[in-house]
Amino acid sequence: MAYGTVNADLMTTSDGVSSSGLYGFKNRIINGNMMVWQRGTTFNAPADGDYNADRWQYGANQSGKVNIAQSSSAPSGFSYSALVTSTSSYSIGASDLFRYTQRIEGFNTADLAFGTASASTVTLSFWVRSSLTGTFGGSLQNNNGDRSYPFTYTINSANTWEYETITIAGDTTGTWVGATNGNGLQLNFSLGAGSSRIGTAGAWAAAGYYGATGQTNLVATNAATWQIVGVQLEKGSTATSFDYRPYGTEELLCQRYYYKHADGSVASNQIVSIGFYESSGVIFGSVKFPVTMRAIPTNVSASGTNYYSLFGVMNDQFNSLSNALTSVNQAGFFNASEASGTAGQTGSLRLNSSSAFVAFSAEL
Repeated sequence: MAYGTVNADLMTTSDGVSSSGLYGFKNRIINGNMMVWQRGTTFNAPADGDYNADRWQYGANQSGKVNIAQSSSAPSGFSYSALVTSTSSYSIGASDLFRYTQRIEGFNTADLAFGTASASTVTLSFWVRSSLTGTFGGSLQNNNGDRSYPFTYTINSANTWEYETITIAGDTTGTWVGATNGNGLQLNFSLGAGSSRIGTAGAWAAAGYYGATGQTNLVATNAATWQIVGVQLEKGSTATSFDYRPYGTEELLCQRYYYKHADGSVASNQIVSIGFYESSGVIFGSVKFPVTMRAIPTNVSASGTNYYSLFGVMNDQFNSLSNALTSVNQAGFFNASEASGTAGQTGSLRLNSSSAFVAFSAEL
């Protein structure tokens, strides 16, 4: 039997949409359905650079203006959304900035060929709900922050889920990260921005804009809410149906950037790893990551009293863990300041407090 080739341009889905480009990693956004929340589900007064839902980062140059939480309010087809609530009526200065952002790895955007004559058109789509109505803003941006495309979308009815689509011609100039593990493309939703942070919507600009002129600023109204889910960025000029990936797949995609290995708030005495005394004053353990991480991560762990312990032939308690011999595939960690035991003794290294955790971050 002879096997021929398949012309993908001739294939269509059940709703008549061409399947060309629909298979594989159609949606460049990870966790666009807001299903994965490894860090928790409530974030009061997050600081600049803090993450909430996996892959989603809050940024601001003024502190204490919003709370962020997982919400069960969502349009049909989705279970959760990300909810941002303004906590004051803030008067925005010219250089102020409040954003909800996802940075997309260069390996996942290189085929878009931004910065060349072959730059691809992309389409952004999402579901949004707000207690405010009017024109809202956001942008696409390069890693250097010197190329950006401000965009707008309109919320017509308060507290009603609305579907938005925005088509953006690819940038044919500027410097864009190619097939590397760097920041290939940044998507910003503006929650408030001053005059120096916004630009005219609908065109690429040689500046790092985060929103669009004339936009509504969420943080200017106390108790105003803004929710989002179903975020999709795809190649082409047409918004297609949301790319639902299996939960386990989405979770692994998130764990390339952040992996919480053990969390004391989930269950007491969670085992971190098998540990041992390398010497009388140094205790050591290791973790193999479920997926290769984007870069060599940092060990993030809580501090306090008696957060970790080695159970087995002894029960020695200590308060912190430090990185050692970490790679993109596994991490070693140790305590050389509080541990006291006998070289060669082994046991299960466990969390000893609900506030303790062991997690590894390789975010962009």
